[in-house]
Amino acid sequence: MKKIPDAALNGLCPYFTMFPLDFPFKILARRARKGSLVLDPFCGRGTTNFAARLLGLDSLAVDSSPVATAITAAKLVAVTAEEIVGEAQKILEENGNSDIPQGEFWEWAFHCDVLRSVCILRDSFLKDCTTGPRIALRGVILGALHGPRQKTFASYLSNQCPRTYAPKPAYSVRFWKEKQLTPQRVDVIGVISRRAKRYYSELPTVFSEVRLSDSRQGHSFSLGNGSSGFNWIITSPPYYGMRTYIPDQWLRNWFVGGADTVDYSNDRQIAHSTPEIFVDNLHRVWQNAAEASNPEARLVIRFGGISDRKANPLELIKQSLIDSGWRLSAIRRAGTSEEGKRQADSFLRKKSVPLCEYDIWAKKA
Repeated sequence: MKKIPDAALNGLCPYFTMFPLDFPFKILARRARKGSLVLDPFCGRGTTNFAARLLGLDSLAVDSSPVATAITAAKLVAVTAEEIVGEAQKILEENGNSDIPQGEFWEWAFHCDVLRSVCILRDSFLKDCTTGPRIALRGVILGALHGPRQKTFASYLSNQCPRTYAPKPAYSVRFWKEKQLTPQRVDVIGVISRRAKRYYSELPTVFSEVRLSDSRQGHSFSLGNGSSGFNWIITSPPYYGMRTYIPDQWLRNWFVGGADTVDYSNDRQIAHSTPEIFVDNLHRVWQNAAEASNPEARLVIRFGGISDRKANPLELIKQSLIDSGWRLSAIRRAGTSEEGKRQADSFLRKKSVPLCEYDIWAKKA
């Protein structure tokens, strides 16, 4: 089997939930043909699309989270570390006026000079983030925006924080005050430079598009380049009951243009109010994917559950595939998330018990 090449860029920005790169890479390396077109309708941090890039395959990434699409886009552009650092220096040297959020959280989360630099970069991206260096730089900042303090040199811009998700403001301030942790004055360009050199190297250049869209809508997968359709759909939808992606990423969501407060609305997210509604939402996504795929296409879904939901995850996926344009062909146990690698647990008061995950394979009906 083809060995995974330099994959450092896949770790550009941590995410609360993510599947390993070798899951989509092994499938595509073994089974995809040259010229295959890959789709991930729940791209998250873009692991499937990055795997496709490593193998020289074109792909489409779709997600309803602007944080997810920003991270994914940063992993698909062809740029150098020097171009990224140069763009950062250029933006910060302009020293334009920027809106700086006010309040106790912001005073404790970032040193005032660091926050000013972050806001200058944010405002510049909101005006224009269409070039490769800017797309990559935005991804670098998203990965560095918050995380733990390092003993040697700074890798993150914030006061002590989790790196996978942003804790809520009131809790954060209490924690920092109790621990007497004040924000440090971090060398922003230094952090950007180290991360750019770590993550960006020469990788295959492919046609990859990233769309901020709701996969339940048919137009999300439209192809206007004369393609006969997708050959592979490899994805992992939100597990039933996991509906905090936007609130958990609220600080990164602010950086890409969201509010400077926690957004609990979950607009354009898969509905989790009942198992039946959840299944119906997924069913619509599979239908749309089937309509945009060629007759020989394959759908591979990695799915599991969370321990506080009384619903069988395997049955949910089976039901969602009925009359969806896909025919179930195989179910394989994928094990559980390894306890030592569950980043989410490292900051939770009560650790979760990982449930068995499955890989569900389907063919066009």
